[in-house]
Amino acid sequence: MPVKKVILLVIALLAVGLFFYFDLGRYLTLESLKANREAAARYNEMHPLLTVAAFTAIYILQTALSLPGAAILSLAAGALFGSWLGTVYAVAAATVGATLAFLVARYLLRDTVLRRFGPRLEGLNRELELRGFNYLLFLRLVPLFPFFLINLAAGLTGIRLGTFVTATLIGIIPGGFVYVNAGAGLAGIHSLGDVASPRVLGSFALLGLFALVPALYSRFAAKRRQP
Repeated sequence: MPVKKVILLVIALLAVGLFFYFDLGRYLTLESLKANREAAARYNEMHPLLTVAAFTAIYILQTALSLPGAAILSLAAGALFGSWLGTVYAVAAATVGATLAFLVARYLLRDTVLRRFGPRLEGLNRELELRGFNYLLFLRLVPLFPFFLINLAAGLTGIRLGTFVTATLIGIIPGGFVYVNAGAGLAGIHSLGDVASPRVLGSFALLGLFALVPALYSRFAAKRRQP
């Protein structure tokens, strides 16, 4: 592996290690968010641009390094910036962070993994190259699939960067808005389960199925055309 790749990989691993060593995750809890909401709101009133920059930077790093806390950050976006602006900031930051994770997986880990698991990924590669947008959109809309795993797995396939970014951006808007909008009324939330109710998850699953229909139809049509 080239020296530059090794250095980047070491920096990423070091950042993740420092996050857990200093237990920074304790700040990414619902209790911590509620306790510090008023102080953060006052700071936002005095330094709005700096607050937005700091928030997006933290969200990007959290997503790029596949660290826990995305749901809390989305709630914080609603509490600080309101439903609409909060959704814009959260979705944009999550998309950038996911893209960075995708690129890390592709350019730092892809060759190593493909040498070991190449034959097993041939089918997935083929589907993503032919119908990647619909499959990714389905995965993003249905919250049953871990966000960070999709980023890393997609980076190991041959899907185009533009397709990944577009499907990610569109696919995370509904879920992002639900969490950000809930954060705007933070006082009424007692647990993350209050946000991700079965009814909401069912709605996302239905959206995901609709997104998957074109891919399934094209695959079915291709099989029928075969002699």
